[in-house]
Amino acid sequence: MLPTPQKFFLTAASAEGHSQLTAFDNALLAGRIGNINLIRVSSILPPGAQYDPDLVIPPGSLVPTAYGYVISDVPGELIAAAVGIGFSAESFGVIMEFAGRCSRQEAEGRIEAMLREAFDSRGMKLVEVKIAGTEHRVEKIGCALAAVPLWY
Repeated sequence: MLPTPQKFFLTAASAEGHSQLTAFDNALLAGRIGNINLIRVSSILPPGAQYDPDLVIPPGSLVPTAYGYVISDVPGELIAAAVGIGFSAESFGVIMEFAGRCSRQEAEGRIEAMLREAFDSRGMKLVEVKIAGTEHRVEKIGCALAAVPLWY
């Protein structure tokens, strides 16, 4: 049984690289999560988890993370990624992520709409939303990434 994460933060960053993988790696580094091992998870924030925007996770740690990213090698293309958390008053939260060929504003708007739908589907009241987004105009090979790392 894995322990339930107790802390989290939101991050969104963009970067260029000489390959798709290094563009992704550079976006991870720019988002403060480049030296940890991401374990991709679905989108539930545990009850009672505390927001810690200055959280430092030890290098090499295995970290449950909800994330979305897009990579493009089309010079001039606009790419964006966003992540958001919807909070209920007395229960768990819901995380949504989006990445695509659009503006940051559009990506963040999609996140907000998805959070509202997720809460409606669960019959829960949405009381607060946190969103982080980024956009990037591709030079050679670019990546836009948004994530919610969950920590103990």
